[in-house]
Amino acid sequence: MTAATNELKPVLVFDSGIGGLTVLREARVLMPERGFIYIADDAGFPYGNWEEPALRERIVDLFAKLLAQYDPEVCIIACNTAFTLAGADLRAAFPQMTFVGTVPAIKPAAERTRSGLVSVLATPGTVKRAYTRDLIQSFATQCHVRLVGSQNLARLAEAYIRGDVVDDEAVLTEVEQCFVEMDGRKTDIVVLACTHYPFMANIFRRLAPWPVDWLDPAEAIARRARSLVPQVADAVHPDNFDFAVFTSGAPDFPTRRLMQGFGLKA
Repeated sequence: MTAATNELKPVLVFDSGIGGLTVLREARVLMPERGFIYIADDAGFPYGNWEEPALRERIVDLFAKLLAQYDPEVCIIACNTAFTLAGADLRAAFPQMTFVGTVPAIKPAAERTRSGLVSVLATPGTVKRAYTRDLIQSFATQCHVRLVGSQNLARLAEAYIRGDVVDDEAVLTEVEQCFVEMDGRKTDIVVLACTHYPFMANIFRRLAPWPVDWLDPAEAIARRARSLVPQVADAVHPDNFDFAVFTSGAPDFPTRRLMQGFGLKA
């Protein structure tokens, strides 16, 4: 089957800011025939400052507009906070749409750990979510799992991604609780449960008191999306997508330059 360019619907990637670019990068490798629309809810960033009912309502309302305007093939929610809070609401409100969510990679961490000590580095919202506790109960009861809710790391990551200098001590303050020593064992896996965090992995490695596996779920999310998006023979990459939309309507110059580096118009 051969499809005209305009027959292929785009893939929509959503995040509270620019952290979802880690997922976009992997998804574009696996779906080269698809156009992408990246949505950054920068007007609502950071999501950790919101009360849950108000944030849930905001996300569902945003998607009502996004789906009507862009009619995507699939939506990737590249934000742990957004999906653990509103994923079920989105699926209930828009049953005709396929949503691929981002959740803390607790199951693969529990499967890989040798010491049995796993930490989950996340936003405070993701840490307190029942969804996260349920993942631990379902897949990691044999592990000691420490949940570390960072108040400032997503904001530091946004600054770092844009090219700002980030203070080592400020970063270390946010991640040092991830490192646990217990009965001669040490934490050997830290789950990066915010899509912003993988951008700072090199800093984390440098500051870590001992080597650990920093688990980035971006590739797994992209693989899941690929499995749900129809592959079309002889499809040509469309030229009417691959752009970023910021809910503030006013991304600054470093952000626009970053988008261009990822092949997106902004």
